Amino acid sequence: MTTTAQPPQTEGRKARPEHLGHVIFITAAAAMGGFLFGYDSSVINGAVEAIRGRFGVGSEALAQVIAAALIGCAAGAATAGRLADRIGRIRVMQIAAVLFTVSAIGSAVPFALWDLAMWRVFGGVAIGMASVIGPAYIAEVAPPAYRGRLASFQQAAIVIGIAVSQLVNWGVLNAADGEQRGELAGFEAWQWMLGVMVIPAVLYGVLSFAIPESPRFLISAGRTEEARKVLAEVEGKSVDLDTRVAEIETAMRTEHKSTFKDLLGRRGLLPIVWIGIGLSVFQQLVGINVIFYYSSSLWQSVGIDPSSSFFYSFTTSIINIIGTVIAMVFVDRIGRKPLALIGSGGMALSLSTAAWAFSYKTGSGTDISMPDLQGTVALVAAHAFVLFFALSWGVVVWVLLGEMFPNRIRAAALGVAASAQWVANWLITVSFPSLSDWNLSGAYVIYTVFALLSVPFILKWVPETKGKALEEMG
Repeated sequence: MTTTAQPPQTEGRKARPEHLGHVIFITAAAAMGGFLFGYDSSVINGAVEAIRGRFGVGSEALAQVIAAALIGCAAGAATAGRLADRIGRIRVMQIAAVLFTVSAIGSAVPFALWDLAMWRVFGGVAIGMASVIGPAYIAEVAPPAYRGRLASFQQAAIVIGIAVSQLVNWGVLNAADGEQRGELAGFEAWQWMLGVMVIPAVLYGVLSFAIPESPRFLISAGRTEEARKVLAEVEGKSVDLDTRVAEIETAMRTEHKSTFKDLLGRRGLLPIVWIGIGLSVFQQLVGINVIFYYSSSLWQSVGIDPSSSFFYSFTTSIINIIGTVIAMVFVDRIGRKPLALIGSGGMALSLSTAAWAFSYKTGSGTDISMPDLQGTVALVAAHAFVLFFALSWGVVVWVLLGEMFPNRIRAAALGVAASAQWVANWLITVSFPSLSDWNLSGAYVIYTVFALLSVPFILKWVPETKGKALEEMG
């Protein structure tokens, strides 16, 4: 499924004020998929140590369960576009909502480790679908004059979902007297953490019945009159509906659906595709998802009590929101490359500081401690790392990937870059528990090296896309 920019003559067209509230509601409902994306990705953070204790597994098996969702993410992202072109955007949202719901229930009451991993894969498929269908649907229903601002709802929803998941985890832990396996109404605390996702999942499904199908899909399915009604709802009845329908039909006839073959040059993949892959890989290899997947167990591994570790997981997610807002404000003002360079420098400094602090970790098993000074430094450094990532690479990479590829290869190149990102995400997720057991400080030294290597990569190879039209990308 691909979307194209509308012809220039539509850019000045604005939704009438009385329709804007309805458009915002539609966008917010679609962005619930983004909220669940963030929520489901990070809620496992609170259950890691409890799952280890419940099933008596080592670090390697535990890592496979945590990373299982990423296998589903890749599958969901790969199939969502084609499925949406066949059955519609709304139906795909509803399938994702069902998968989120099933995953939440199954993950909360697993019989064994293998079926917990299976339910995690189901949730991953839903995440992958939501990562594709939300932005595509919003782009297709948003009036051109408001498209950029409305598109930011998806990213905002993701970081809010991450924060809410950590707040829920912290609240459940406190209700269970600080015990991750403490009993609440017949279930252990970690089961409630994973099961609560049923609420937003069901809400997502309900909201999907309250919003219209994409005009683009309706026109492709020959349902032109329905498309006209939706266009009137979101752009106002004063809009020339015949002209708008004609514009969409023309765009659909003339667009080129890129394939993997389009990405090949004389010596393999085109250089710009390798740059996209590099951006995606560096975004993950700095270790950001260690914070979102493992931060509670990370802080417990250096002697911090569970209740405090859950609270710090919540505070880092709030920092993530703040950083994302900063990026959204400055990405068009100072440019993509300068923002990425600021982030790389800040991440390298904060990661190296965390590595130094973690080197003072002493003890083993349940008798682990760090000096107060180093413990405080580690906490500050982790929060600084999340801030610098969020205000730069967290947003800039997706902006660059959406802008830097030529029109003829954009969709296929984005698919390859996104796949590389899921693979790198899986690699970091599955390797961290073993790296942590080996040498926690050493793991952070590795992440520091990748942050440092990203600086010459940006300077030498990444193009600046600020202020350039998509058609200028050659």
